[in-house]
Amino acid sequence: MKINLPKSTVRLPAVWGEFKIFTAPSGDVKNPHIVLINGSFLEKNKTPLVRIHSECLTGDIFGSRRCDCGGQLHRSLKLIGKKGGALIYLRQEGRGVGLINKLKAYKLQEQGLDTVEAQIKLHLPIDDRDYAIAARILKRLSLKSIRLLTNNPLKVADLSVHGIEVIERLPIATKANPFNKEYLKTKRLKLGHVNPALDD
Repeated sequence: MKINLPKSTVRLPAVWGEFKIFTAPSGDVKNPHIVLINGSFLEKNKTPLVRIHSECLTGDIFGSRRCDCGGQLHRSLKLIGKKGGALIYLRQEGRGVGLINKLKAYKLQEQGLDTVEAQIKLHLPIDDRDYAIAARILKRLSLKSIRLLTNNPLKVADLSVHGIEVIERLPIATKANPFNKEYLKTKRLKLGHVNPALDD
Protein backbone atom coordinates (compact mmCIF):
# COMPACT_ATOMS: atom_id res chain seq x y z
CA MET A 1 0.00 0.00 0.00
CA LYS A 2 1.21 3.49 -0.82
CA ILE A 3 -0.20 6.78 0.41
CA ASN A 4 0.13 10.05 -1.47
CA LEU A 5 1.17 12.83 0.89
CA PRO A 6 1.18 16.46 -0.29
CA LYS A 7 4.55 18.18 -0.74
CA SER A 8 3.59 20.55 2.09
CA THR A 9 3.59 17.66 4.62
CA VAL A 10 5.84 18.17 7.64
CA ARG A 11 6.91 16.03 10.59
CA LEU A 12 4.98 16.36 13.87
CA PRO A 13 6.44 14.57 16.88
CA ALA A 14 3.63 14.53 19.46
CA VAL A 15 3.02 13.08 22.91
CA TRP A 16 0.88 10.36 21.25
CA GLY A 17 3.51 9.33 18.69
CA GLU A 18 5.22 10.33 15.47
CA PHE A 19 2.93 11.98 12.91
CA LYS A 20 3.08 13.78 9.61
CA ILE A 21 0.80 16.80 9.28
CA PHE A 22 -0.64 18.78 6.38
CA THR A 23 -3.65 20.97 5.67
CA ALA A 24 -6.60 20.64 3.29
CA PRO A 25 -8.80 23.48 1.98
CA SER A 26 -11.91 24.20 4.04
CA GLY A 27 -13.37 27.22 2.27
CA ASP A 28 -11.74 29.43 4.91
CA VAL A 29 -8.12 30.17 3.98
CA LYS A 30 -7.18 30.98 7.57
CA ASN A 31 -8.79 27.85 9.04
CA PRO A 32 -8.06 24.83 6.83
CA HIS A 33 -8.88 21.25 7.73
CA ILE A 34 -5.95 19.40 9.32
CA VAL A 35 -4.71 15.88 8.58
CA LEU A 36 -2.36 13.83 10.77
CA ILE A 37 -0.86 10.57 9.53
CA ASN A 38 1.02 7.87 11.38
CA GLY A 39 2.27 5.54 8.66
CA SER A 40 3.21 2.52 10.77
CA PHE A 41 0.15 0.67 9.41
CA LEU A 42 1.91 0.60 6.03
CA GLU A 43 4.72 -1.57 7.39
CA LYS A 44 2.19 -4.11 8.67
CA ASN A 45 0.02 -3.85 5.53
CA LYS A 46 -3.07 -3.32 7.65
CA THR A 47 -6.22 -1.34 6.98
CA PRO A 48 -5.64 1.98 8.79
CA LEU A 49 -7.48 3.32 11.77
CA VAL A 50 -9.12 6.63 10.90
CA ARG A 51 -10.72 9.23 13.10
CA ILE A 52 -12.75 11.99 11.44
CA HIS A 53 -13.06 14.57 14.18
CA SER A 54 -15.10 17.75 13.98
CA GLU A 55 -13.58 20.73 15.73
CA CYS A 56 -14.73 21.41 19.29
CA LEU A 57 -12.79 24.34 20.72
CA THR A 58 -14.33 24.05 24.18
CA GLY A 59 -13.70 20.31 24.50
CA ASP A 60 -10.52 19.81 22.45
CA ILE A 61 -8.60 22.84 23.74
CA PHE A 62 -10.18 23.96 27.00
CA GLY A 63 -11.10 20.53 28.38
CA SER A 64 -14.84 21.15 28.68
CA ARG A 65 -16.67 18.39 30.53
CA ARG A 66 -19.99 19.29 28.88
CA CYS A 67 -19.18 17.00 25.95
CA ASP A 68 -17.02 13.99 25.11
CA CYS A 69 -15.13 15.56 22.19
CA GLY A 70 -11.76 16.15 23.84
CA GLY A 71 -11.72 12.63 25.26
CA GLN A 72 -12.54 11.13 21.86
CA LEU A 73 -9.82 13.20 20.18
CA HIS A 74 -7.10 12.24 22.63
CA ARG A 75 -8.05 8.56 22.74
CA SER A 76 -8.03 8.48 18.94
CA LEU A 77 -4.60 10.13 18.72
CA LYS A 78 -3.25 7.65 21.25
CA LEU A 79 -4.58 4.67 19.25
CA ILE A 80 -3.43 6.04 15.89
CA GLY A 81 -0.05 6.97 17.35
CA LYS A 82 0.38 3.39 18.51
CA LYS A 83 -1.17 1.40 15.65
CA GLY A 84 -0.93 3.78 12.71
CA GLY A 85 -3.60 5.53 10.72
CA ALA A 86 -4.98 8.99 10.07
CA LEU A 87 -6.86 11.71 11.91
CA ILE A 88 -8.81 14.24 9.86
CA TYR A 89 -9.66 17.34 11.87
CA LEU A 90 -12.59 19.07 10.21
CA ARG A 91 -13.37 22.73 10.95
CA GLN A 92 -17.04 22.02 11.66
CA GLU A 93 -17.45 23.58 15.08
CA GLY A 94 -20.71 22.99 16.91
CA ARG A 95 -21.87 20.16 14.61
CA GLY A 96 -21.41 22.58 11.72
CA VAL A 97 -23.30 25.61 13.11
CA GLY A 98 -20.26 27.45 14.49
CA LEU A 99 -18.97 28.44 17.91
CA ILE A 100 -21.33 31.38 18.51
CA ASN A 101 -24.40 29.25 17.84
CA LYS A 102 -22.98 26.42 19.93
CA LEU A 103 -22.65 28.74 22.91
CA LYS A 104 -26.23 29.96 22.36
CA ALA A 105 -27.32 26.32 22.44
CA TYR A 106 -25.34 25.80 25.65
CA LYS A 107 -27.29 28.68 27.20
CA LEU A 108 -30.57 26.98 26.37
CA GLN A 109 -29.25 23.70 27.76
CA GLU A 110 -28.58 25.50 31.04
CA GLN A 111 -32.29 26.36 31.03
CA GLY A 112 -33.29 22.69 30.75
CA LEU A 113 -33.33 21.88 27.03
CA ASP A 114 -31.29 18.98 25.70
CA THR A 115 -28.77 19.39 22.87
CA VAL A 116 -31.31 18.52 20.15
CA GLU A 117 -34.09 20.68 21.59
CA ALA A 118 -31.70 23.64 21.83
CA GLN A 119 -30.77 23.42 18.14
CA ILE A 120 -34.45 23.27 17.17
CA LYS A 121 -35.30 26.23 19.43
CA LEU A 122 -32.60 28.27 17.66
CA HIS A 123 -33.91 27.19 14.22
CA LEU A 124 -30.58 25.49 13.53
CA PRO A 125 -29.87 22.11 11.91
CA ILE A 126 -29.48 19.37 14.51
CA ASP A 127 -26.33 18.24 12.71
CA ASP A 128 -25.03 20.26 9.75
CA ARG A 129 -21.73 18.44 9.27
CA ASP A 130 -20.59 17.20 5.87
CA TYR A 131 -18.14 14.32 5.53
CA ALA A 132 -17.70 14.56 1.75
CA ILE A 133 -14.47 16.52 2.22
CA ALA A 134 -13.15 13.80 4.53
CA ALA A 135 -13.90 11.20 1.86
CA ARG A 136 -12.04 13.29 -0.74
CA ILE A 137 -9.03 13.60 1.56
CA LEU A 138 -8.96 9.83 2.13
CA LYS A 139 -9.18 9.16 -1.61
CA ARG A 140 -6.31 11.56 -2.31
CA LEU A 141 -4.28 9.58 0.20
CA SER A 142 -5.30 6.38 -1.64
CA LEU A 143 -7.12 5.16 1.49
CA LYS A 144 -10.42 3.74 0.23
CA SER A 145 -10.92 1.10 2.97
CA ILE A 146 -10.65 2.10 6.61
CA ARG A 147 -11.40 1.10 10.18
CA LEU A 148 -13.33 4.05 11.57
CA LEU A 149 -13.08 5.30 15.13
CA THR A 150 -16.54 6.69 15.84
CA ASN A 151 -19.65 6.38 17.98
CA ASN A 152 -21.77 7.78 15.15
CA PRO A 153 -23.21 5.17 12.73
CA LEU A 154 -24.43 7.97 10.43
CA LYS A 155 -20.81 8.90 9.75
CA VAL A 156 -20.25 5.39 8.40
CA ALA A 157 -23.25 5.74 6.08
CA ASP A 158 -22.13 9.17 4.86
CA LEU A 159 -18.62 7.94 4.03
CA SER A 160 -20.06 4.93 2.19
CA VAL A 161 -22.16 7.24 0.01
CA HIS A 162 -18.94 9.04 -0.94
CA GLY A 163 -17.06 5.87 -1.88
CA ILE A 164 -15.16 5.01 1.31
CA GLU A 165 -15.55 1.44 2.57
CA VAL A 166 -15.71 1.21 6.35
CA ILE A 167 -14.77 -2.38 7.07
CA GLU A 168 -15.04 -1.92 10.82
CA ARG A 169 -16.54 0.70 13.14
CA LEU A 170 -14.74 0.98 16.46
CA PRO A 171 -16.59 2.92 19.18
CA ILE A 172 -14.65 5.26 21.45
CA ALA A 173 -15.64 4.81 25.08
CA THR A 174 -15.53 8.05 27.05
CA LYS A 175 -16.57 7.98 30.68
CA ALA A 176 -19.64 10.02 31.52
CA ASN A 177 -19.38 12.74 34.15
CA PRO A 178 -22.02 14.82 36.00
CA PHE A 179 -21.78 17.57 33.36
CA ASN A 180 -22.27 15.47 30.23
CA LYS A 181 -24.22 12.37 31.27
CA GLU A 182 -27.56 13.68 29.97
CA TYR A 183 -25.88 15.01 26.83
CA LEU A 184 -24.43 11.57 26.07
CA LYS A 185 -27.80 9.93 26.70
CA THR A 186 -29.46 12.37 24.30
CA LYS A 187 -26.88 11.60 21.62
CA ARG A 188 -27.63 7.91 22.03
CA LEU A 189 -31.43 8.20 22.16
CA LYS A 190 -32.02 10.96 19.59
CA LEU A 191 -28.95 10.83 17.32
CA GLY A 192 -28.18 7.11 17.34
CA HIS A 193 -24.69 7.41 18.80
CA VAL A 194 -23.11 4.47 20.61
CA ASN A 195 -20.96 4.90 23.70
CA PRO A 196 -20.01 1.67 25.50
CA ALA A 197 -19.23 3.64 28.66
CA LEU A 198 -22.94 4.37 29.14
CA ASP A 199 -23.61 0.64 29.43
CA ASP A 200 -21.31 0.23 32.44
